[in-house]
Parts: sequence; structure tokens; C-alpha cells
Amino acid sequence: MNLNAVEASRQLWLLPLIAFVLSSCSSQPAPDAAPKSPPKNSGLPADPVPRKEPRSRYGNPPVYEVFGIKYYVSDTSYGYKERGVASWYGTKFHGRATSSQEPYVMHKMTAAHKSLPLPTYARVKNLKNGRTIVVRINDRGPFVDNRIIDLSYSAAIKLDMVRDGTALVEVTALSYDDPPISAESAPSERAAAPRPPSTPAAEASTAATSNGEELTGNDIFVQVGAFGDVSNAKRRFSLLKDSGIDKAFVHKDETREPALYRIRIGPLAGVDEYDSLVSRLSSMGIAETHLVTN
Repeated sequence: MNLNAVEASRQLWLLPLIAFVLSSCSSQPAPDAAPKSPPKNSGLPADPVPRKEPRSRYGNPPVYEVFGIKYYVSDTSYGYKERGVASWYGTKFHGRATSSQEPYVMHKMTAAHKSLPLPTYARVKNLKNGRTIVVRINDRGPFVDNRIIDLSYSAAIKLDMVRDGTALVEVTALSYDDPPISAESAPSERAAAPRPPSTPAAEASTAATSNGEELTGNDIFVQVGAFGDVSNAKRRFSLLKDSGIDKAFVHKDETREPALYRIRIGPLAGVDEYDSLVSRLSSMGIAETHLVTN
């Protein structure tokens, strides 16, 4: 194949992803529209059962660019676990093609993610109410700061986050991929400890039993450092206090040897406070943050 043909083929392969980004960017800050007659809980779909699937022909380029920002698609979903903010998308995109070229059906248990391979099954837990679901990721997005996953309308209902539009969540890939050869090839710097490949179905089953359960005393905090040297922890703590962040405190983790001094802020009231806090920390030069629960 000559160079012109190669370039034409490459451009055609990227068209579905580009078209998706331009037409939807399923990540508008305001909540998407919900159906006029929302389904009752009895009418919601069951969580999908994770299974090994081949990669989608579309939506899996090594790298793509949206609004001037480059995103890198992971080679594997193995070990991925991250906490952050989930959003959802509904009637605006219902019936449109996703990045994988499957139609978006808001009544299915699906989701969009910026970097996990398509498709990937994932467990999503609402950190505020403890509700847990399983979704099949078949789309790209959300392309908004501090958002890690965009859920379908039905998935958002099951997590009880439609009214607020967003929720603080934990996303865990239910992976059939082999362990990565090196740490550099892992999909997330905040990856979970490796799990045996045989666990996805079992994890999905466990997740389904916890749907709707309320967790008490499950406060959420932002951690902005963990130090073995107490003097370093005090410096970070003083920086936060001097900047007017009154909710900062030092948590001494004596389960580690030697002890670790973790600098945390919270508890958080919700996504708005989280967004404001992350923006404020970024302006102070503190970019490495993650959510923790007590």
C-alpha cells in the first residue's frame, strides 16, 4: 500500500472517534436531559456479566486529541482502579454512535472512559451511598477536568446520581487481561494490586448484592501527600493552613513500619467542594491528589 493510501486508511479509521467527539463530547458540565418518564427501579436493566471480548475495531487508537489535549489509550485494563468524579449522559446522545461505533442506548448499563480499552467491564461504586454497579465501557469521554467516567442514564439511576448530575466514585476494571510486563505499561498510576484473571464474574456478583446498601460513617477526603518524615508532613500541613485550607489535618498511619504521615483534607460535602479544592490545590502547585475514605 502506498503512503497516500496508508494515510487515507488512517484518517478513515479515526473518523468515528473524531465524529463522536465533535457531536457529543459526552461530558458537558451541566447534567444531560433525562427521559420524561423515568423508569421505576423494577424496570432498570440488570448489570452486565463481564466476559472476555476482543478489542473494538474502532475507538482504540494509541493516542487521540480532544480540545488540544492528547489522551493515550492503555494497552491493558489489568489492575486499573481510580477514584474521582462520575458524570452521566442521556437523551442528547441516545441513538448516536459511540466511539466503538455501537449505538449509545441510555437504558443499557454502559459508560465512557478516556483511556481504558474498548470494551472494558468495570465496577463503579458511589462513595457517598455505597451503591455499586457493573458497566460495559464502550465509549470515549468525559472530556472535562476532574471527571473520570461518564455513565449511561440507567447506570446513573442505579447509583442515585441523576438529580445531582455527578458523584464521587471508585472505578475498578474487571479485567481478563494478562498482567502487564512492566509497571510502565499499567493503565493507571493509582492501579490496584494485581488480581487473578478469573475474578471478574465473581466481583460482578458481589457488586450486585451491595446495590442500594447505605454505608454509615463513610466520609470522603482528599489526600495530598504521604510522608515518612514527620517534618516534611508538617511543612505540607503548614502550607495548606497558611493558604486558608482549614479542613487539612495529619493522619498518622501506624499500620506501616515506619509510620506514614498522610496529609488529608475533609470530609468533603460533595463534588462541588471537591472541584473547588482540586482547582485551589493546583494553583498552589499540588497536582497529585486522590480520594480516600475513612
